[in-house]
Amino acid sequence: MSKVKTTFFCQNCGVQFAKWQGQCNSCKEWNTIVEEVIQKEEKTSWNFTKTETQVAQKPLRIDEIDASHEVRLDTTDNELNRVLGGGLVAGSLTLLGGEPGIGKSTLLLQIALKLPYKTLYVSGEESQKQIKMRAERIDDASPNCYVLTETRTQTIFKHIQEFQPEVVIIDSIQTLHSDYIEASAGSISQIKECTAELIKFAKQTNVPVVLIGHITKDGTIAGPKILEHMVDTVLQFEGDRNHIYRILRSLKNRFGSTSELGIYQMQNSGLRQVSNPSEILISHKEEELSGTAIAATVEGMRPLMIEIQALVSSAVYGTPQRSTTGYNAKRLNMILAILEKRVGFRLAQKDVFLNVTGGISVDDTAIDLAVVAAILSSNEDISVEKDFCFAGEIGLSGEIRPVNRVEQRIQEAEKLGFSTIFISKYNKFSLKDTQIEIKLVSKIEDVVHHLFG
Repeated sequence: MSKVKTTFFCQNCGVQFAKWQGQCNSCKEWNTIVEEVIQKEEKTSWNFTKTETQVAQKPLRIDEIDASHEVRLDTTDNELNRVLGGGLVAGSLTLLGGEPGIGKSTLLLQIALKLPYKTLYVSGEESQKQIKMRAERIDDASPNCYVLTETRTQTIFKHIQEFQPEVVIIDSIQTLHSDYIEASAGSISQIKECTAELIKFAKQTNVPVVLIGHITKDGTIAGPKILEHMVDTVLQFEGDRNHIYRILRSLKNRFGSTSELGIYQMQNSGLRQVSNPSEILISHKEEELSGTAIAATVEGMRPLMIEIQALVSSAVYGTPQRSTTGYNAKRLNMILAILEKRVGFRLAQKDVFLNVTGGISVDDTAIDLAVVAAILSSNEDISVEKDFCFAGEIGLSGEIRPVNRVEQRIQEAEKLGFSTIFISKYNKFSLKDTQIEIKLVSKIEDVVHHLFG
């Protein structure tokens, strides 16, 4: 009998060690290193029908490779289709991560109930009755959705071989375990082995597989980082459980763009797709208030109008506070330094709080101009006209830099009824016959003059 081989893994970041130690050298966490058995049994392959993908491959000259369009399955969910790049690709492996209670299982069950394909929903966390109760709340029963509660991968593959589904959904990868690894479910080695088995199944049968993944306290997907490298697509489901809006982002996509996002509204009957997010990201108020400005941003192919809120007040303590929500704190400090040095506003001894409404995070530098307008509006206690919007990047010398895809931003602002948009005078665009007034500005002083006289 061969000796059982063991090694040590950090349960937080997945780094492997030769022996136990108290602190992980990689993530600096304490007491996260555990011993796991890595001795494997001889694997036996399942008896799937031979497909073209199982035939032995041979090298091909690059101009001989068939570059026809990938076959995609329509998920019937426009937001998910947009994030995936058009739908589920046959034989792909998609990983969906998010905080507990954010709605991952609800989203995938809702999609499974609407898919026109034979779908197997495998749950290792809930019973069939629990899933049935959720399905009744979400939608009517679907003749194409089948539910299996199982955590052993070998048993799951036997059911798949008999059932022959067209889509497989696993909830979640951390609950699965394989007989080939002598370790507990959710351990590093079990996650790697179960994912490898699912990848082999997906590639050999051309059946798309969707996995739900847990996340750590740092917000990253639990398990080894190699898990994200192994799968084809990584989606992040984010949002605040105290708010009704959820955002679906693509962190990795081998078949499409990684800059797309989908927006949902959580309701008692499940998640509702939000086709026009600009309306929900702009608060409706009867009176004009200082410290708010509207930014025209672009996420992927989708233009959005978002509201920036700022509060500038005298510092109570010796060191002024700088706090942001949904915006880069270092960029806020840079903009405040530009306003102090280039424009002459004395903000060094004032607290500045900045918030992007709707609970979303924005990386687009084109919202810099709206941030400046909101800060100056709060500092002067003069409101910005509610039908003004802004799209411009701020340079270190105080100039307004041009932004990309400005025509889309202008058209979205016009569609939502804004009367004026402020953009850089160096932006090139060819729009004609637009009803919205386009203000071309080159420096922050020009914006201050237009807004506050």
